[in-house]
Amino acid sequence: MLANGATLEYKEKGATGEYTDLPGLKEIPEIGIEPEKVENTNLKNPHKKYENGIGDLPEMVYKFQYDNTEADSPYRKMRDAQAAGKVLSFKETLSDGSITEYDAQVSVKRTGGGVNGVIDFDLTMTVQSDLTFTDPA
Repeated sequence: MLANGATLEYKEKGATGEYTDLPGLKEIPEIGIEPEKVENTNLKNPHKKYENGIGDLPEMVYKFQYDNTEADSPYRKMRDAQAAGKVLSFKETLSDGSITEYDAQVSVKRTGGGVNGVIDFDLTMTVQSDLTFTDPA
């Protein structure tokens, strides 16, 4: 499946109502939790035994087209959220209808550029909740 058609939306944490789309999305990150491998060997085991421990929620980085021409541009909105230290609710939807929802604090970094090079911005998520997955119907 292609990443084409994926969207990222946000709203204030705890707010009711619809999410607001963040236009200009160019790349989506890997999403998931890799549990820590915990060694749990007893004295009768012929080799080490392991089991899954808890996982660490990764930082996830979304790449967007840089656009700072309007007050409601994603670059400005997310930069304001970063400055305020807000935790926002996010909803990523793939073209097949798969949805991932989570709460996160954000950080914004504008990328560099050069001759014939585009300027983007990276939106980094520091996840503050469980990841909730909804499969397509």
